[in-house]
Amino acid sequence: MTSHTAPLTLVSAGGGHPGFLSPSGVEIAFLLVGLVTLGAAVITVTTRQLVHAALWLVVALGGLAVEYLLLTAEFIAWVQVLIYVGSIVVLLLFGLMLTRAPVGRSPDADSGNRPVALGVAVAAAAALVWVVTDAFRTTWIELDGPAQGSTEVTGAFLFRNWVLPFEALSVLLLAALVGAIVLSRKRDTDADTGTGTAAGTKAKATGTKAEAPGAETPGTDTKAEARPAPGDRSTPSRARTPREADAPGQEEQR
Repeated sequence: MTSHTAPLTLVSAGGGHPGFLSPSGVEIAFLLVGLVTLGAAVITVTTRQLVHAALWLVVALGGLAVEYLLLTAEFIAWVQVLIYVGSIVVLLLFGLMLTRAPVGRSPDADSGNRPVALGVAVAAAAALVWVVTDAFRTTWIELDGPAQGSTEVTGAFLFRNWVLPFEALSVLLLAALVGAIVLSRKRDTDADTGTGTAAGTKAKATGTKAEAPGAETPGTDTKAEARPAPGDRSTPSRARTPREADAPGQEEQR
């Protein structure tokens, strides 16, 4: 009889704890991933190399995604990976590389107020833990239905109760995207117009300088006319003044 009851006991024990890990295993994995995430976050804010800080931030955000998976909130976990790890960190890396930020050690990145920053961080963490613990102290989760935080529950809750805010946010993001495109095209047009105007002004100035020497034709150069020919010993003629022009008439009257 003992040989028949043992398999029944094993089956009931196996059926009572579904999943790939036992509750103790999930708790151990949650604690280990939490320690890795905490260590990566500490290295992110203490390292003096900005690129290394961005890479450690990837580890911290990935650890948070794993924590969400362990809490059966796969939708939030994939959103964490797609938005933060796949977009925000890439944006930070491109910003560091395109703005010519210092890649190596940067002593200017530390303000020197580490005790104050540490105190503020510990106080903020303690307040956050207390608020979250107090908010969910009397909250009960129904274990028979779908897991809270899953794609099914999140989608149903979002498109049943928050349809209007979701659509308003979509329109707002679309308007922001269109505005950014219009502003960028306007700046490009202004830059091209300014370049064309500067080139036209420079061309006009060059043309004016080129026409100025040509205004003096060979026949109108006074210096060339006043210069005597080679071998001619006569004095060069000069323009007579009005007094000299009236002198012959005065001599005839005399």
